Amino acid sequence: MVLIHLLLLPLSMAILVVITLSRFLSASAASKHRPLPLPPGPKQWPIIGNIPHMTRKVHISMSEFAKSHGPLISVKLGAQLIVVASSPAAAAEILKTHDRVLSARYVTKSSPFKISDIDRMAIVWASTCNDSWKSLRGLCRTELFSGRAIESQAAVREKKVSEMVEFLAAREGKVVDIGEIVLTTIFNSLCNLFFSEDLLGLEDSKGKGSGLKNHIWKLMELATAPNIADFYPFLEPLDPQGLKKRTVKVVTQIFSVWESYIRERREIHESKLHGDTLKWDFLDVFLSNGFDDQKINWLFLELLTAGTETTTTTVEWAMAELLKNGEAMRKVREELNREIGENPITEANASQLTFLNASIKETFRLHPPAPFLIPHRALETCEVMNYRIPKDSQVIVNVWAIGRDPSVWEEPLSFWPERFIDGSTTADFKGCNFELLPFGSGRRVCPGLPMATKQVSLILASLIKEFDWTLPGGDDPAKLDMNEKFGLTLQKDKPLLLVIRKQST
Repeated sequence: MVLIHLLLLPLSMAILVVITLSRFLSASAASKHRPLPLPPGPKQWPIIGNIPHMTRKVHISMSEFAKSHGPLISVKLGAQLIVVASSPAAAAEILKTHDRVLSARYVTKSSPFKISDIDRMAIVWASTCNDSWKSLRGLCRTELFSGRAIESQAAVREKKVSEMVEFLAAREGKVVDIGEIVLTTIFNSLCNLFFSEDLLGLEDSKGKGSGLKNHIWKLMELATAPNIADFYPFLEPLDPQGLKKRTVKVVTQIFSVWESYIRERREIHESKLHGDTLKWDFLDVFLSNGFDDQKINWLFLELLTAGTETTTTTVEWAMAELLKNGEAMRKVREELNREIGENPITEANASQLTFLNASIKETFRLHPPAPFLIPHRALETCEVMNYRIPKDSQVIVNVWAIGRDPSVWEEPLSFWPERFIDGSTTADFKGCNFELLPFGSGRRVCPGLPMATKQVSLILASLIKEFDWTLPGGDDPAKLDMNEKFGLTLQKDKPLLLVIRKQST
């Protein structure tokens, strides 16, 4: 009996080893096939997800979630999964390491055109970086945003800024809306590059110019309105809030403003057998490349709205910050007097003003024009920072949160332009430093970056050099309201209304 037990003992041990090893291998295999978890985030409610957790200032809500759950989080709005990067490292993963697979664009259900049409026509909103997108981006980079093109266009932008200064000088002692004036100036600068025409008037309070401004503002509001059809895609055909219907109407109204220019210029192109001299602006470039009217309309809409709104917002925030921080404004004025003196301000000399441009960088940090950039989309499921990003997830980078992160920036809530001069930071905003990303990075970096930065410097320098600015009623500028209004762009909640005085000598 004892002998049998002794013989069975090794056999039992062998069986036990086999069973244990089998379970281990099975568990190992299962772990290999088990999907990675989604990025962490606030607890979701059934069906509606995290919609109840959102405030009107979505960028702040997302920033608070990141403080609790980490630099890469996920939230669910209805059926829509959104992944949010809120640190330089997480931003680099999205915009650099995984740029190819995360470079698709999320297109809202309120878009006025089908995605297939958008992909044929668009630079900003093309759903993928397809061949058409590459061709359009290359054309715009060469003809509109290259160093050669920007230098050749400088006289046009300088003329429009000069007209702005002249218009303001005639309104001494009056209250002016800085954002409204700057928007008109930038819009007309772009329109002259595109059509060789002004489409807005600085004095326009009625008529076509005023109507176009209202249409543009309305379009921006519609683009950022929460859309139930985005949260629950099966509702898209119903358009329950009427957002798509209203967007189509507004876009049609905007197109009607410049359609006559396209029609007339097309007729000139088609009859140019007799050698007439063309204006050769960007409209001519599009016509010469065989673009149809729908494509031209959409491209102009993208370029005009993107170029106008972001630059206007930056100038308005910069003026507000400099007024609120009197010592910084004093340093800008001293630099202008020292470096420019009685000479006219140009794009060339404005871009060389160290403190002014440090102030603009600081404005980009505190008030990025697009707090989430423009939403990306995952082309396919991928792994980021040991988390799973499912295919078709919306992916955003909270550059507002990154710009105010105390682990990245010293005194992050203070307006301190000196940080960009004294060596406190080497961050630049051209897309290589993920601490400062007002224009994005990677494939989808804003192509208008070179033009926008020159325009902001020129306009801001001109406003400060030529005029003194005070708040209506003599209010203390240190108490200026700096509340934000969330949207595609981060606007001041209350417009910057200022009393204008000619610069004292």
